[in-house]
Amino acid sequence: MPTRRAKIPATKYPVERFTLDNGLRVVLTPDRSAPVIGVAVVYDVGIRSEPEGRTGFAHLFEHLMFQGSENLEKLAHFRHVQGAGGTFNGSTHLDYTDYFETLPANALERALFLEADRMRGPRLTEENLRNQVDVVKEEIRVNVLNRPYGGFPWLTLPPVMFDTFPNAHDGYGSFVDLESATVADAADFFHRYYASGNAVLAVSGDIDVAEATTLVERHFGDVPARPAPRRPDFAEPDLTAERRSTYTDALAPLPAVAGAWRVPDPISDFAGYLPYVVLAEVLTDGDASRLVERLVQRDRSVTGLGGYLGFMGDPFDVRDPTALLLQAHLPPGGDVDKVLRTVDEELDRLATDGLTDGELARTQARMATHLLRDTDAVLGRALRMAVLEQQRGEPGLLNDLPRLVGEVTEEQVRAAAATLRPERRASVEVVAGGGR
Repeated sequence: MPTRRAKIPATKYPVERFTLDNGLRVVLTPDRSAPVIGVAVVYDVGIRSEPEGRTGFAHLFEHLMFQGSENLEKLAHFRHVQGAGGTFNGSTHLDYTDYFETLPANALERALFLEADRMRGPRLTEENLRNQVDVVKEEIRVNVLNRPYGGFPWLTLPPVMFDTFPNAHDGYGSFVDLESATVADAADFFHRYYASGNAVLAVSGDIDVAEATTLVERHFGDVPARPAPRRPDFAEPDLTAERRSTYTDALAPLPAVAGAWRVPDPISDFAGYLPYVVLAEVLTDGDASRLVERLVQRDRSVTGLGGYLGFMGDPFDVRDPTALLLQAHLPPGGDVDKVLRTVDEELDRLATDGLTDGELARTQARMATHLLRDTDAVLGRALRMAVLEQQRGEPGLLNDLPRLVGEVTEEQVRAAAATLRPERRASVEVVAGGGR
């Protein structure tokens, strides 16, 4: 008997796309319902692109892009955005770096001027570089070195699963690499990766398309044309034997474990990839999910767990190779081997016996709700469309994602679960060293 299907609502956000003569790709998605705009610029450079000996450079450069430009002094970007009633930020990912603002609609030209100005050239000085190296080092201390489970598992699992530098290295960076960075290194990185032909601009919200197009051409049209660099090859073979690693975290109060399996290419095999996105939610999302019900509520062998696609939790913003991850924290004296065996049992049970009536529909409805909520705000919409354009040339896919998630079948989820075998798994165990 077939399980019930979820009724998934759809969005119909309009999409206008064009490319400037300098190679900058532009996506406009008007929404006149509120006088607010979201502006996002995505550069096709992330942690995986940084060269050996320059670990952490993609993230360091994100900081440098806020330190003024050839035309604006340090902190001017902050002042102009906040002075218009807006907010801003930037973030570094495995496969891209983004910069973004939310502003009142009447500040569109201000946002475009600011982003175009730093696309022409940030203020790369010895003072700015040394200052931001210190800022990034402090961020590493706070978020990794002096925090329980710091970097677990997004920094600690890739070197177990992968062998190549792009996929396995520490994306936050080593202090040695950060301290040895020079202004010349930064200038070369900018010239190579921050080219107009390597970027996408997305504007969402209360805009007139014709007027916005004129403003984009006015401010970005004369940014010097530089082509996108050739992207490195990140390919890596799948595992054929289980890999395990263990380390002691002096600050962690409880043991923990994370495991990961490679999944199909999210770009070239999207149809094959989607069932794994759904499977992760079936396994871990909510008290009724498979692994929460078994490991937390029944066996009490873990105190909490989560599952997701992508090492940074970005199922629709990442290229191959990527993975489905499960992570769990255990009670004192918890048995990691037992937890991993139980996960294997539940995956086998799901692959063999299938889902219960309504289990898939419930999961898909919840996933669709999250997708719709994430893009309801104009900035979330601009960011998602910018990355979809950057990686796929399909910003309109945003409208289709909830429906596509809802079309994944029980047979596809079962088949995906059947591939998550122990011999394809990489895992990392955290030994608690912070007990009182």
